[in-house]
Amino acid sequence: DAGLLGLSLDELGLALGGSGRAVGVWGCLSSGLDPNIMEDGEDPSDASVAAAWDAVQPAAAPLVEVEEKFNQEERLNGRIGRAPTVNEPSPLVAVEEQEKRHNGRMGRAAFQRLQELMKRYRKANDEGGKEVIRTIENSIATLSQLKTSNDGTTKLLLRMRKDGLEVESVIIPWFDKGFSTLCVSSQVGCKQGCTFCATGRMGKIRSLTTDEILVQVYYANKICRSSSSGRQSLPKIDNVVFMGMGEPADNVEQVVPAVQTLADRQMFGLAQSKITVSTVAPDPSAFVELGKAPSTLAWSVHAVDDELRRTLVPTTRHTMEELKTGLIEALKGRSNKLRRTMLEVALIDGINDSDKEAQLLARFARSIMDEVKGSKVVVNVIPYNPIDHPYYRAPSKERVLRFQQQITDNGVLCYVRTTRGDEEDAACGQLATKKQKKK
Repeated sequence: DAGLLGLSLDELGLALGGSGRAVGVWGCLSSGLDPNIMEDGEDPSDASVAAAWDAVQPAAAPLVEVEEKFNQEERLNGRIGRAPTVNEPSPLVAVEEQEKRHNGRMGRAAFQRLQELMKRYRKANDEGGKEVIRTIENSIATLSQLKTSNDGTTKLLLRMRKDGLEVESVIIPWFDKGFSTLCVSSQVGCKQGCTFCATGRMGKIRSLTTDEILVQVYYANKICRSSSSGRQSLPKIDNVVFMGMGEPADNVEQVVPAVQTLADRQMFGLAQSKITVSTVAPDPSAFVELGKAPSTLAWSVHAVDDELRRTLVPTTRHTMEELKTGLIEALKGRSNKLRRTMLEVALIDGINDSDKEAQLLARFARSIMDEVKGSKVVVNVIPYNPIDHPYYRAPSKERVLRFQQQITDNGVLCYVRTTRGDEEDAACGQLATKKQKKK
């Protein structure tokens, strides 16, 4: 059964005895506050998050230094032409505002119903028969570790209370824009086996539930809220990308409801265009199934040539033309505003970074736009991030820019993703956890 985070707003309203109570609970959850605060007046997990911040080594640089260093690098790369915007209001002010908004008690009966929802993940006798107050932290997941990179990228390690398995999420702050992107995981491990990805080496251990996917967003919001002076003050989460551990197409039943909750205005309240679900596309139907989620679709292509793609994605069973047909079908069934899609390429020196591959990719992208009226296809180039592969290497900056130019010269918009968090193994393709238990 779905727990607190996995219920729709209507289902939660029925469980708590009123839609107003459900909206109040989600006012807390969306801010990274445990809804027990409505009854007890405090969030017990704030202390563990503060302790995790204090344990970050080396100590994070002050906000101004981090922002200035990052913005100088971005200006050198020609990506910033203006001064950074003022950051979000003080996290302490945000907390006070939330507590004022939710200082009305939900009532003892509703509180007991809330506790029953928490117990769906852990029974009362999990504490040796002792009855305890159920919280997000002791019911769904607890923050195991935080790591920060020099550019402010923050990696979260969350331990699932169900079985102790751990997953990683990454907060990528954009200080100049005043928001952060959160990269979430949909599985522990992954069975697709991409040869350039650390998660693929783990194999699939198990899929995450909707609650376990959404708890990553809950903790990310809590961390952004609790960051304060003396630490990196992280801007609020405004984008969520399913590009962490796992293949969303292998967990559609949990991913689609999670995206629906993210996009619900009375829940996490993100714009549909600010949520991206990325898939390697195990089969053509993956696009149609994931297309039911109110989000942008991204396709981890990596190569258009069938033989080369099978080298990079060994589990590939369909030709690129067959998979493209599935994407076209999915895009045709979507609203115009969700017909934007990304083709992603992990660019590897001497493997898939040739002019020929760039030209094939550009023609491939144009063929999709020709088939789907109102669609827009963007290529996202991701320079390879090292995972101790014996011969994979990142291409030179010159090679990356030439690859990009080849695509844009063929009339297709192409971006090069800035490498973020690589010194803490938080960059794209580097996520993997040590705790592995086959399920």
